[in-house]
Amino acid sequence: MDMALPVVNATAAVLARFTAAFNAPLARAVVFGVHIDGHLVVEGLLIAVIVFQLSRKSYKPPKKPLSEKEIDELCDEWEPEPLCPPVKQGTRIDTPVLESAAGPHTTIDGTEVVNFASANYLGLIGNEEILDSCVGSLEKYGVGSCGPRGFYGTIDVHLNCECKIATFLGTPDSILYSYGISTIFSVIPAFCKKGDIIVADEGVHWAVQNGLHLSRSTVVYFKHNDMASLASTLEKLTHGNRRTEKIRRYIVVESIYQNSGRIAPLDEIVKLKEKYRFRIILEESHSFGVLGESGRGLAEHYGVPIDKIDIITAGMGNALATDGGFCTGSVRVVDHQRLSSAGYVFSASLPPYLASAAVSAVNYLEENPSVLANLRSNIALLHKELSDTPGLEISSHVLSPIVFLKLKKSTGSLTTDLDLLQTVAKRVLKEDSVFVVASKRSNLDKCNLPVGIRLFVSAGHSKSDISRVCLSLKRVSASVLSDYT
Repeated sequence: MDMALPVVNATAAVLARFTAAFNAPLARAVVFGVHIDGHLVVEGLLIAVIVFQLSRKSYKPPKKPLSEKEIDELCDEWEPEPLCPPVKQGTRIDTPVLESAAGPHTTIDGTEVVNFASANYLGLIGNEEILDSCVGSLEKYGVGSCGPRGFYGTIDVHLNCECKIATFLGTPDSILYSYGISTIFSVIPAFCKKGDIIVADEGVHWAVQNGLHLSRSTVVYFKHNDMASLASTLEKLTHGNRRTEKIRRYIVVESIYQNSGRIAPLDEIVKLKEKYRFRIILEESHSFGVLGESGRGLAEHYGVPIDKIDIITAGMGNALATDGGFCTGSVRVVDHQRLSSAGYVFSASLPPYLASAAVSAVNYLEENPSVLANLRSNIALLHKELSDTPGLEISSHVLSPIVFLKLKKSTGSLTTDLDLLQTVAKRVLKEDSVFVVASKRSNLDKCNLPVGIRLFVSAGHSKSDISRVCLSLKRVSASVLSDYT
């Protein structure tokens, strides 16, 4: 017992010295007669632990190959993840198949029907002059260009078409795109980048929405076609905010909204643009060749100088009855897209015969301005005849070639509303051979405007065609929507 006491005392003394060293890491300590800093002891121990961990051998489970039976069982149990979510009941779109040209009259299931489902506004589908120009172009250039515009895909007819559109609209330059819907969602990301501000109408269609998404800009929506809402939004974004003065700012609107048929008040938008120093991107797919005294679009309709609009885009698959799209504006705006717009740089150029068709269509419009009077007369007659349709009301503008019929009394469910409208469209086709469409939207479309039946009016429709669709819609809607009037 007496001999153990000195050992205990010695151990306690050593532990006390180590404790003092750890408790005072910045003070000097004497360990076994050697003067060292306390923090060095801690660091030494940490290094020792790290070396120990690195030198340890990793654990490897014993190698025991699986039997064929175990492999088969694992394979039977494995279920791959689906490439896409399952299609919900009621979301499939079974559209009628056209068996002839999509003119004012077409053929579905062997039956001739009156066509109010195709945006053939000027009735140019099947026009002899346009067909002749396409045949001549096919014989000269073939079908496709087999290359993007920047890589040997530019053909002289492309340049002629760009020059023709710019001259027609009174802009310095224009640029062609291969596909109409890709025009707007290539143009927006070409100019709008992350950190920029975009103020957009909540009613823009999916192609514009996609362009806004691809731009990665900060997007703020204002109420559909509501100038008070637009002014309030611009005021909130700019008032007392010096940061907004240093970044790019855009207003994005459609001239005629595909989702409602309403017309944007461009004169008021331009005033707000100048007051708050924003730029305008205007989508004119449904107004080019339709609005204005000579069909030059929304600027001509409101008497706004074309240079007040910074960027104009449009698809050529509606009034011009061809395909592709264009963007027009200043030379600087156009040249920027030739190197920065994905849809232009990476897509094979527009087939030459479609560019020839576009040139011929613009020539026809210049030489036959009466076609616009015919179109407006048909729109006015359709508005008059459908004004008292049971369960439905017109929400579109009186000059819009998209006559939009929405439910007077919504069921409160988008799915139920669409089912009712789809039932009306199907019965009108089946019972009276009139082809109309409900504005069914994909899951990608974020527009929250009311759904409805869209009638695309053409200058090629006769009065009897319009009378036929009106009588059919009134009769069927009275039957289907009797509980929603």
